[in-house]
Amino acid sequence: MSLVDLAPGQHASRVRDHWWWRPGWRIGRRFYAFHVTFEEQPDLYRLADNYRVGLAAMPALTLIPDQWLHLTMQGIGFTDQVSDATVTAIVDEARDILADVPEFEVEFGEVIVTDEAIVMPAEPAAPVRHLRAAVRGAIGRVFGEDQVPENADRFRPHVSVAYLTADGPAAPYVEALQAAKLEPARVRISHIDLIEMHRDRYMYEWTVLARLPLS
Repeated sequence: MSLVDLAPGQHASRVRDHWWWRPGWRIGRRFYAFHVTFEEQPDLYRLADNYRVGLAAMPALTLIPDQWLHLTMQGIGFTDQVSDATVTAIVDEARDILADVPEFEVEFGEVIVTDEAIVMPAEPAAPVRHLRAAVRGAIGRVFGEDQVPENADRFRPHVSVAYLTADGPAAPYVEALQAAKLEPARVRISHIDLIEMHRDRYMYEWTVLARLPLS
């Protein structure tokens, strides 16, 4: 089960390979999205690294290094389908809307084994949901409200620390993490990034095209 379908504290019963090719994706293709990225966030790096250490001996995992930790927010579309002018218009609208969205703090601590990833949910979720709604509003001003990609309701904010790479039971991963008694990490979210991303090397990697500050 994906994170959005799991109750708080619940783990999936089985896992599967995260790196199957979703519709439209292929080697060399790039995608525009809004993500929260985490440069110079040592508290988050500490927590993620402790979980990575606990998972290091487990098979069939892609551990995510600090550089590529992110909070997935909202996709826009593939770069060969969205024009430069459209991207610029979305960024301009987002700047306008985000001028009224204040910076906020969230906490990461609990770790959950989902069907394709091992993740840390963000708490409280409400300000992250508000930020995503603001970004969706900017996209809707350009695309039309009924044309905004992705489901507005199927969103549970989180940061992944590892992706699963094989099918099997979730229990071994849950057991590997249960011994961890870690101090939660607090993170201040002060911006959101428009990125151009790819997954050519079994990792989500990106270039930041625009950094949009919160108020």
